[in-house]
Amino acid sequence: MRNLLLFAAVSLFVFSACDDDDDVLVQDRLSLNISGLEDLGDDYAYEGWLIVNGKAVSAGIFNVDGSGALSQNSFAIDSDDLANASAYVLTIEPSPDSDPGPSSVHILAGDFSGNQANLSVGHSSAIGSDFSTSTGSYILATPTDGADTNENSGVWWLDPSAGPGAALNLPNLPAGWKYEGWAVIDGVPVTTGKFTSLDSADESAAFSGSQAGPPFPGEDFLMNAPSGLTFPTDLAGATVVISVEPEPDNSAAPFLLKPLVGMVPSDAADHTLYDMSNNAQATNPTGSVTR
Repeated sequence: MRNLLLFAAVSLFVFSACDDDDDVLVQDRLSLNISGLEDLGDDYAYEGWLIVNGKAVSAGIFNVDGSGALSQNSFAIDSDDLANASAYVLTIEPSPDSDPGPSSVHILAGDFSGNQANLSVGHSSAIGSDFSTSTGSYILATPTDGADTNENSGVWWLDPSAGPGAALNLPNLPAGWKYEGWAVIDGVPVTTGKFTSLDSADESAAFSGSQAGPPFPGEDFLMNAPSGLTFPTDLAGATVVISVEPEPDNSAAPFLLKPLVGMVPSDAADHTLYDMSNNAQATNPTGSVTR
């Protein structure tokens, strides 16, 4: 009899707890199918956010390995939040992260249509452009050494025939992002500096000479060469790149977004304008989420 009474008491407790809607959290699954992301290292992670009635609700944190595979691609989410979400936004966050809200570094976003949201960097809640119409040109020159020597040891994104003028056509970036120029020298990517303005000097002159350079993004590779390289150099046969970098930056290497790439001709002449190729489609991450 004592066992029967104990069973009845436990059964009544369980029924009462399950009957209290305020104490029951009903969850559904959000599935991610995203490609083209890269490993952020130990200090940063990706975090998804559902936009529910205008507010951001965390939809899970994940990492990406060296092959681009997500550490987790399915997340248990409150069913009401999932059903009422109008959009999904993917951000880059510090790890660990003391801020419960999303950072300003939005890399992908998409609006839900039915149970799926197709994600892109061009969404207005991400970067706002897919860079598909971006163009650029560059010259080789070393204006910071004050002499007509080693002219193939510098790269500048300017058009000498325009007064000079800007030689890049790139969209304005939202908070959380900056452009960065690169020269890949003997397989080593070397920064030319970060910038947000196309007709102003960039943020770095780490390798340039003592004279001021022109008010455009670019760099002379004349001194302070990174390990394994020797400056001055000859950029003929090298590769120049414009990347889009998160701010704060997760790495000293180029980020995955590389909308413009130029192969410097093997017979390149200085002060000659060379066009870059649009590389956005090859480097933009894409994907979808399903609820």
